[in-house]
Amino acid sequence: MRTFAAIVVALTFPTFCAGDEFPDFSKLGQRFVERHCLRCHNTETQEGELTLADARDSQAVVRSRKVFETALKRILAGEMPPEDEPRPTPDEIREFTAHVKAIWDYADRHAEPDPGRVTMRRLNKTEYRNTIRDLIGVDFDPTVDFPSDDVGHGFDNIGDVLTLPPVLMERYLAAAESIVERAIVVNPPDPVKRHLAARYTEPASADVEAKVLENGWRRMSSDGAEAIETGPVHTRYEWQDGEYIFRTKVYAKSEGSVPIAIVLSGRRLEDLSPEEEINGLVAIPYGRGKILKRFDVTAHSPEDAQLIEVKVPDLSGRSRLMVALAKPKDGAPATSVLVEHLALEGPLDSRPASQRELLKANPDASQAEQTREVLTRFLKRAYRRPATPEEVERLAGLVDATVADGSSWEAGMQLAVQAVLCSPKFLFRVELDDRPTSPQPRPLDEYQLASRLSYFLWSSMPDDELLTLADQGQLAENLDTQVKRMLADPKSRALVDNFAIQWLQIGRINQLAPDREMFPAFDDDLRTSMLQETVLFFDSIIREDRSILDLIDADYTFLNGPLARLYGIADTNGNPAGQEAKQPGGEVLRDEEFKRVSLQDRTRGGLLTQASVLTVTSNPNRTSPVKRGRWVLEQILGEPPPPPPPNVPELSEEKEATSAASLRERLEIHRQNPSCANCHEKMDPIGFALENYNAIGGFRTKDGEFPIDSSGEFADGTKFSGPGDLKSIVRDKREEFTRCLTEKMLIYALGRGVEYYDRPTVEQIVQSLAENEYRFSVLVQEIAKSDPFRYRRGTEPMPEQGDPEGESSEN
Repeated sequence: MRTFAAIVVALTFPTFCAGDEFPDFSKLGQRFVERHCLRCHNTETQEGELTLADARDSQAVVRSRKVFETALKRILAGEMPPEDEPRPTPDEIREFTAHVKAIWDYADRHAEPDPGRVTMRRLNKTEYRNTIRDLIGVDFDPTVDFPSDDVGHGFDNIGDVLTLPPVLMERYLAAAESIVERAIVVNPPDPVKRHLAARYTEPASADVEAKVLENGWRRMSSDGAEAIETGPVHTRYEWQDGEYIFRTKVYAKSEGSVPIAIVLSGRRLEDLSPEEEINGLVAIPYGRGKILKRFDVTAHSPEDAQLIEVKVPDLSGRSRLMVALAKPKDGAPATSVLVEHLALEGPLDSRPASQRELLKANPDASQAEQTREVLTRFLKRAYRRPATPEEVERLAGLVDATVADGSSWEAGMQLAVQAVLCSPKFLFRVELDDRPTSPQPRPLDEYQLASRLSYFLWSSMPDDELLTLADQGQLAENLDTQVKRMLADPKSRALVDNFAIQWLQIGRINQLAPDREMFPAFDDDLRTSMLQETVLFFDSIIREDRSILDLIDADYTFLNGPLARLYGIADTNGNPAGQEAKQPGGEVLRDEEFKRVSLQDRTRGGLLTQASVLTVTSNPNRTSPVKRGRWVLEQILGEPPPPPPPNVPELSEEKEATSAASLRERLEIHRQNPSCANCHEKMDPIGFALENYNAIGGFRTKDGEFPIDSSGEFADGTKFSGPGDLKSIVRDKREEFTRCLTEKMLIYALGRGVEYYDRPTVEQIVQSLAENEYRFSVLVQEIAKSDPFRYRRGTEPMPEQGDPEGESSEN
């Protein structure tokens, strides 16, 4: 009798009924159920709480899809029928499974579109943190004390598992209070004042005291021989947003009035004075700056020195402030001015930038009008939709009452903002529905679509452009443009940090502890570097809109010094360390800075050979071909093997066992157990192809005393030799990989699992990718335009397609 492993292989690509005839379950499938299933799963016994007694026709198979999916998994795993019952032959299992899937295939192709229903869900930790950042503008993490989010379908943004325990509600209340105290300050402090004596200004030199100081005043002379004599006198400041006041005290040493200028400079300053004006001043560094104001110094003694004051505008790129002499006119005598100090006060508005932004309002309006103006704007962004007049008035009443009790308007606004941050309308992604039970699909409104899109790509709230398009009712018709804009925005890094890390299951590298004696190179720096390589690589796929197939095999990666040493790569041209460079001119990889590296062979390149993946799919003291094979099947090809049967012994790790045979040889013995062979037939070959990488991803040719054999043959007859061949094989399975990645990203985008009625959407996206060079942006755009993403239905499910004449019934 053939092993169940052979059955699994035969069913990897079952032959479906692709015609327009509705497969008749009563002719083929019912016989199988009666012969092999009903003895244990009838209306009376229902072993495992599973009954197939109603499975008499194709309509019943469609209605009971989840029941049959469970049954098929157990049949394929060899669990059904039990060993003491007559068992079907492999051909009978293949035929029955293909027949059932053909029924579903027909039903899917002929069913009315069903967008499914997404459970109203709260913001997870990442979404909450990012939303507070974009909504309030405070630069701190308010989620430090939040409990971890539960995970469903591999992701932490799934509505069905995002519960709201009492401890989290307590954290929300505390976080809201902490946020508003930082964002809105009731009693702002006085502006900061900085005072610097002239002796400590620049240009600096050990000769300043002897050459240019006179009783503590610093002299500038237009005919000076060096910079400390000519000036300008200047210093560098650290700036915050807002206007400042600059002050200095000066008097002229030369006769008559002496023209000077106050100059703002900075290498990144863009608002500059014309070059001819700057050239009219003495020795301005780099010949660039902005002249804030000119003065004529008429005082000629310290006693009647002039106090000069100038306002410094809020300009990007500010760095230094200078007191500079104007060049004397041709033939005029040299000029000289003495400076006592430089002083800077500001920002003049000492309120936090978040407060200035949140509470900005028409200055000519009354306080009550300002309250409503601010709340209307804030609520629209916080609730991700326009607020109703009742919602605005309820909070405005709270502000008015607070002011009436003697508190300031800012204190009232603090309370109002705090109340909003504790509201379910903020904490939950609410999609209001006037037909909550209707099974008929209908489109989301524009604001709901904006919210889905922003949390999909940014893990945060919609920005002003999305909300403006929603106001105009034009978001749905501009989805492609908006997706490209949002992917180009730095906030799309959230798609890497939240989707990619969870999809690849590499976040747990932070909890792994490889054996330090066996792998002394592994430390926290290398752990961080492993994760960062994958982050930068996936981010480059997004930024450069590359083919998603490059995730499998690419000719570049990103390395720093520690990771390059692990990989044995010397420089950015990918030359091997310790060997003569085949591609000269590369930059040596030494420090912590990551740089893009061109790879010379297929030993590296793509996710399968990155240290982050190889480490999380290993044991602490050795590699695990089983874990690596399972990871490829589940995360890359979307073909998860069935769970292992109970009471299967672990592979022996005793010294006698490990020294007597290689890991591959021991696994071959393990596979001789019929109950083990079922899974290992598919997993082990993939893992063997990656055996050249040790448990932390370093390349090797021997495992202890045993040479590595990374060759082999898959159950379908495909032969391989090493990681390069494996990448080619996986890349050739582009349809399976594309479908797997599509399903994973669709789960993440929707916040729910993929159901049978999502199959047409998945297949459409897979086809679109194939027609558009598998570009990453196409994947995201097609998801954003899909029915499950743009449409909704009520709690009642759509009627399932039951027969070719269109008859249907509900579960």
